[in-house]
Amino acid sequence: MKQHLNTLLTGLVVGAAAIILTWLGNPPNMGFCIACFIRDISGSLGFHRAAAVQYLRPEVAGLGIGALIIALVKGEHRVRGGANPVLRFVLGFVMMVGALIFLGCPLRMTLRLAAGDLNALVGLGGFIAGIFVGIIALKSGFNSGRSYPQLPGTGAIMPVVLVALMVALVTKPAFIFFSETGPGSLTAPILIALGFGLLVGILAQRSRLCMAGGIRDIILIKDPHLLYGFIGIFAAALVGSLATGTFKFGFEGQPIAHTMHLWNFVGMTIVGWAAVLAGGCPLRQLIMAGQGDSDALVSVIGMGAGAAVAHNFGLAGSGAGVAVNGQWAGVIALVILAAIAFGHKLNLAPAALKKAA
Repeated sequence: MKQHLNTLLTGLVVGAAAIILTWLGNPPNMGFCIACFIRDISGSLGFHRAAAVQYLRPEVAGLGIGALIIALVKGEHRVRGGANPVLRFVLGFVMMVGALIFLGCPLRMTLRLAAGDLNALVGLGGFIAGIFVGIIALKSGFNSGRSYPQLPGTGAIMPVVLVALMVALVTKPAFIFFSETGPGSLTAPILIALGFGLLVGILAQRSRLCMAGGIRDIILIKDPHLLYGFIGIFAAALVGSLATGTFKFGFEGQPIAHTMHLWNFVGMTIVGWAAVLAGGCPLRQLIMAGQGDSDALVSVIGMGAGAAVAHNFGLAGSGAGVAVNGQWAGVIALVILAAIAFGHKLNLAPAALKKAA
C-alpha cells in the first residue's frame, strides 16, 4: 500500500508541476514532455535547424541531477552498462521518431488527455497496443542483454553534460540556438523549471515511475503499482486544466496536435513497443541514466539523434498532420522494432553468441 501511495503522490506532483509550468510559460499541454524537451535541446545544440523548437530545457537537467542526488543518498547509484549499446541507441532513436509523429511522449499523451484532447485517447490505444506486442516479444525470449559494472568515471558523464547545458542556458553563447517563435520560445522561468525538474527527478527515482511500465506490469504480472503514477498525473492535470480554463474536449483545434488518427495510433505504438524492449519510457530512461545506467544514457542519446533526424528530414508531425516522409518513417520504425523483437526466433545467431546472451 505504501508503494502505491508513493507512486500516486509522484504522479500528482508531476501532473501539478506540468500545469504550473504551463501556466508560467511552457507550451500548452506540454508542461512536462520528455520527448519534447530532448527535441528542443537537440535543436538548441544545432543538431537540427527547426527554428521553432530550440531551447535548453532546464527540466531535463533537473530530472537527471535529481535522480543522481537521491540515488547517491539512498545508496542506489550503480554505474553499469554494456548491454547492447547499439540496440539501446536504435530503440531510443525509434522511440523518439514515434513520439514526434504523435507529437509527444507518454507523459504528454496523459497531459493532453487530461486537457480533453481526444487525439491522445487514440494515442493511448496505440501505446497499449505497442506495449502488448512488446510483452509478446519478452515472452518469446527477447533479451536486451546483461549490463555489467563500469568505471566510476562513466557515471560522471551525464551530470557533467547536464551542468554544461545549464551553464550554456545562462550564458547563451553564440553557438547555442534559441527559438524566437513557436514552442521553443515558450518557457517557464529557469530556476522554477529546474526546481520542478529536481523534485520530479527525486520522486520518480524513488517510485520507479514509468508510463510504459505501469501498463506492462498490469498486463504481464497483474501488478497495478506503477499504474498509480499514471492515475495521479491524469487526476492532477485534469483538475489543473479545469481550474485554469484550458480544458477543451474534442479532436479539433487542440494545441500542438493533429487529427490524423492512424498516425497518432502508430506513433504511440512505436513508443510503447520500443519502451518495453528498452526497459522504460523516455522519462524512465532519463531517470535511470541519472542514477548511473549508461545503457539508459545511450537510449537518451538515441532519442536526441532521433529528434535531429526527424526534424532535418521532415519526419515529425505538426498541427497540420504527418507528412509522407513521417508516414514512411513510422512504417520503417515498425519494421525495425519487429526485427529487433522477434529476430531471435530466426535462430541465425551463432551458438556462442546465444550462450553469452
